[in-house]
Amino acid sequence: MNSVLIVLLVAVLAGLLLVASSVRMVQQYERGVVLRFGRLLPQVRQPGLRVMVPIADRMRKVPVQTIVLDVPSQGTITQDNVTIGVDAVVYFRVEDPVRAVINVDHYLQATSQVAQTSLRSVIGRADLDTLLSDRDRINAELRDVIDAPTEDWGIHVDRVEIKDISLPEGMRRSMSRQAEAERDRRARVINADGELQASAKLSQAAAAMGETPGALQLRLLQTVTDVASDKNSTLVMPFPVEMLRFFEHAGGTSKGDAPTGGPRELAEDLPTVGLPPAAPEPAEQADHR
Repeated sequence: MNSVLIVLLVAVLAGLLLVASSVRMVQQYERGVVLRFGRLLPQVRQPGLRVMVPIADRMRKVPVQTIVLDVPSQGTITQDNVTIGVDAVVYFRVEDPVRAVINVDHYLQATSQVAQTSLRSVIGRADLDTLLSDRDRINAELRDVIDAPTEDWGIHVDRVEIKDISLPEGMRRSMSRQAEAERDRRARVINADGELQASAKLSQAAAAMGETPGALQLRLLQTVTDVASDKNSTLVMPFPVEMLRFFEHAGGTSKGDAPTGGPRELAEDLPTVGLPPAAPEPAEQADHR
């Protein structure tokens, strides 16, 4: 009786083990590829509990979510003979789990190797200025190059992004000097343009003041008011050049001849235009003299 119970217990345990081995769970982000006695079954197992034939079936689960693959830094030479280091990141997903299992061994490692070799190849066909200024075109070319061989493996490359470009220290200093010189040139051009516009506005202002005789006097009074508002003890008054020319013509001197008389002679030569006649002296003072 005891031996019968032991046999039944062993049979029950074996049945439980067979049932446990025949039931497999597939997650929502996975697909199951089943091989029966080494031959591929055409139907891919969807998410959920799936029953398999014990001992005969073998299932391999393949994730179909987007995989982020980090491509390590690759040292390469650009088209203009500059040695740089470039690292990138690849976003891809498995579209056909059957081909990912059957057509390639370890599709993740194979995709990583293709990404590294493609990165070196694409960087070698581009110059440094294109890498720094036109990242979108380089990324698109990388995606096309990587997606071409992985299509047979049931893998679709969504996008490729270049993360960083490592430049030599000498090249960095050269580019810094170039950028500084470019900004200095732009600053000089902007300053010269401002001077040109200011001179044009000053010419227009001078023409407007020349048409109105009182405008210059009003401008002079405004300037004096601005200077006096700063509580400055020194006041500078402009002396018109026309007044000097008036005294020069009135004295009878020319541009090439310098006056030879002393201060008294120059004072006697000055005209008394617009001055009232001198008042007569009182009689008492005349008699006293």
